Amino acid sequence: MRLPPHAPAGTALAAVLTAGALASLSGCADDSPAPAPERPGTAVDICADLVAYWVKEALNGSKWAGLDWEQKGLSNEQLKIHDEVLTSARAKERQEGREAALAFADQETRRRCAAADGATGSSENWQTPRNAP
Repeated sequence: MRLPPHAPAGTALAAVLTAGALASLSGCADDSPAPAPERPGTAVDICADLVAYWVKEALNGSKWAGLDWEQKGLSNEQLKIHDEVLTSARAKERQEGREAALAFADQETRRRCAAADGATGSSENWQTPRNAP
């Protein structure tokens, strides 16, 4: 639909709205289904991704690396893995360089998270909610 350059704004708006409505009708728009939402990973995947992320942030000197374990979203078990992997990764960095340390962080974190079945143990100060049965 082509409108003359002097068409009133209301006519132009009506044309745009009509075109939008027609495009949304079945057969006029892309009727393919929306992609399925990405499924969350296993506890091991989540542990490995989270812990490795924070180890690499520390290796790269990020200002956020100094957050405490709760701010990083780590369980006590994951914090222990984080601290041990970071210590080892820093040693690897001194010997083989930053890239080797970053790769080591991914591999070693995944190995340790798998051995700990995701290391989801809660913090030592966790208490049952008061309203729990």
